[in-house]
Amino acid sequence: MTNMIPYNNYNRLARSMWPFGDWDELFKMPTISDDGVFKMDVEDAGEAYVVTAHVPGVKKDEVDVELNEGRLSVSVNHVESDEQKTKNYLHKETSEWHATRGVYLKDAATSGISAKLAEGVLTINVPKQVEQNNVTKVSID
Repeated sequence: MTNMIPYNNYNRLARSMWPFGDWDELFKMPTISDDGVFKMDVEDAGEAYVVTAHVPGVKKDEVDVELNEGRLSVSVNHVESDEQKTKNYLHKETSEWHATRGVYLKDAATSGISAKLAEGVLTINVPKQVEQNNVTKVSID
């Protein structure tokens, strides 16, 4: 009985015996965050929203940006080129992946939106529309 390991300490013991470090770190994708999607920042810049998505290694034709009733969606479908598929890799850490992120911008204008992809950073400028008063006072007869 003296050589028994409590169940809650078994995972720690197994990790210490594994020669390659943390198992999850071994297969971590360099292009996406810990939760499986690319990182995205949303800034309120006064007259507009500035949305920044970090998508390293992604080309412009692999990105789709759409605004639908105030919801801005950014989709990335990163695929390998035919040239990469014919190479004989001994070790390869990049792969094909697909991810979509969205954010609700309640007063986003549908016109004047611009997007730019440079050095792995997608920057989207979404102008704000003038808030309309949606409340109508009804008189009672």
